[in-house]
Order: sequence, then C-alpha cells, then structure tokens
Amino acid sequence: MNKIAKKASLLLVEDDPNLREILSDFLVLQGFRVKVAHDGEEGLKTFREAKYDIILLDVMMPKRDGFSLAEEIRMHNEDVPIIFLTARSLPEDRIKGFKVGCDDYITKPFSTEELNLRLDAILKRCNRMDNIPDVDPLELFLIGQFKYDSTNLILSNHETSITLTPKEGALLRLLCANVNQLVTREKALKKIWGTDDYFIGRSMDVFITRLRKYLKNDPNVSIANVHGTGFKLEVK
Repeated sequence: MNKIAKKASLLLVEDDPNLREILSDFLVLQGFRVKVAHDGEEGLKTFREAKYDIILLDVMMPKRDGFSLAEEIRMHNEDVPIIFLTARSLPEDRIKGFKVGCDDYITKPFSTEELNLRLDAILKRCNRMDNIPDVDPLELFLIGQFKYDSTNLILSNHETSITLTPKEGALLRLLCANVNQLVTREKALKKIWGTDDYFIGRSMDVFITRLRKYLKNDPNVSIANVHGTGFKLEVK
C-alpha cells in the first residue's frame, strides 16, 4: 500500500459508471479515502463540502465539463492537485487543461498502474514543497511603490491591498529575490510546481499575467519576458 496515499483524501468526478466504480475500488485498495461524484455539478457540490488532497476530473461530463469545474475549484483553492482524465488527446486540449490549472493530464485508456504512479509523484511533490522554503528567509520586499509581505501573501501600495494565492505568492517571491535578474522558466517551474513540463509551463504563464495586472499601477515596475528563456522582474 502506498504510504502517502494512506492519508490522502481524493475526489473522483467521472460520469461513466463502470469506470467510476473500477477506479474507486482500485483507489480504495491503494489506501486513498475516496469520494465520488457523477457529473460536474455534483462534483462542485462535493468539493465544497470537504477538503481534498487530490482531485481526479473527467473532462467530458454532463451539466458541467471538467474544464469549467477546474476553473471553479481554482477560484476557491489554488493548490489542490487536479488530474484530468480524458479520451481527448489533442495538444490544444492539453494546453487548455493546464491553463485552467490542472497538474497532470491522463489520456484514456490508461492503466491503473500508470494512474497510481502519477498520483504518487504528485503527492510526493506536494509533500516536498510543503517542507522546503520557497527561496530564502526574506519575508518583506519593496517593489517600486509596492510592498510584498511574502509571509502573509499580501501585496500592497498606498491605494490597494491584495491577498495573493499561494502559487502567485511563491512566484512573486522568487522574482523579488532575483529582482532585475533573469529567472529561467525551468527554475521557476521546478521550484514552485516541482516539474518543468511544457504544458505546466503554460499554466505558469497565466500566473505571470495575473502578477502583471497586480503591478500595473506602477510604471517603474514590470515583469519582462526573456524570449524562450524566462522572466525578469524589472524595477527602475
């Protein structure tokens, strides 16, 4: 039995009753505490009723598809790992999945062994990230007219105060610790997401866009793209 899975709670949202039953039985045998939902609407309701360590979502479901469900989940929880299960394998579907915030993407049909290995890898990565500091002991950063309290995830200036999500906060902290210096995509992805997978990189671009929006009121602060390499927080 997987030692990590033994304490992990898992939400499975799958509209195919046969696959749902097979996966649920298998995951219970692996030590997961499994809760199931039959469609996207029930999945959202079930997600709101409890806290989960990892979520498995079918993409094509009635009432609410997996993409829109993941977007809703991300509005409430930025960090819970999400894995999409889908029969669609087009690159644009994978990119869309990572843009809405998934951590992995498994194409049907798949083996239960493959699923178990992916779950194990994601949970190990999350556990490792929980116990390792993001970058360094610094807690307060000055960014032009902004002040970033990385301990409490608060970005503020004289007009506004924004509470960042944990991933937004970790990414901004990494940029602040390397102000006016290049932070490579590989470094940021491995530090915050635990992997430099191309598709997860597309998800990171969404977070960069959000940070730019938060910082836009100060013309002396910007996050520049270094083409094909990474990003640079520039403070004049």
